[in-house]
Amino acid sequence: MKTFKIIQFNMQFGQTWDETDPDHAPIDLDRTIAEIRSHDADIVLLQEVERAQPGGVQAEPPPNCTRLRAALAGYDCFFSYPKPDSRELPFGIGLAVFSRTPLRDGLKNDLPSPRVEFEFNGETKTPTDRLLIGAKTTVCGRELQIFNTHLLALFMLHAHTQDHPIQRRLVLEALRGVEGPLVLGGDFNVVSHEALARQFAAAGFQTVQTAEVTWRRGPCVLDHIFHSRHLRPVRHYVKPTMASDHHVVAAEFEFAE
Repeated sequence: MKTFKIIQFNMQFGQTWDETDPDHAPIDLDRTIAEIRSHDADIVLLQEVERAQPGGVQAEPPPNCTRLRAALAGYDCFFSYPKPDSRELPFGIGLAVFSRTPLRDGLKNDLPSPRVEFEFNGETKTPTDRLLIGAKTTVCGRELQIFNTHLLALFMLHAHTQDHPIQRRLVLEALRGVEGPLVLGGDFNVVSHEALARQFAAAGFQTVQTAEVTWRRGPCVLDHIFHSRHLRPVRHYVKPTMASDHHVVAAEFEFAE
């Protein structure tokens, strides 16, 4: 194998897309699984794997991830919730990395959220912290560091990313600590995707695409696959899917000699 394929997918805990009532669309994890399988990827990066429970309860074992593990036979998996928080709202939570080659050296870094107040169901709330996870694998005979993240959607809280840069700064610090090949996938929740791409490029990391929208709820490129200079994208695509309010981003890489 001279190339390897990665998909990046915010699976919205299996909630499908309904144009007329997206917030109450049915959950169909079988459709999610079918979508993931259809890409035949070597590495799968998922966000919003589980649905947050009242009071911040985190079910163990995580039910959706357990079903994904069973359905994706032949893949190794590293999953993590963010740290428990009673303020958690009933949206997507938890990150997962699936790999056809064994994963090792799993890590999880908390990404503190700023204290930005917002209204939810008539109550004043503040956001919970986010997460960066990572693991290593050997692919095409080379060691690869994998990262996966899901940042706070400040634009949905009527705040600006330039005023609250800590999460992106912590992600970049983790990337700078790696000397060899790495990939970073995630839902970055940054509307100004050009500015995000420039920020990461200045640190030496490129995104595979900024041209195609990746979110159904607005004309935004929220989802990215970044890579270090050690990797060269061979091809990529964005595939709309009814299995989530996010599209799938896929990229095939080779090692740059």
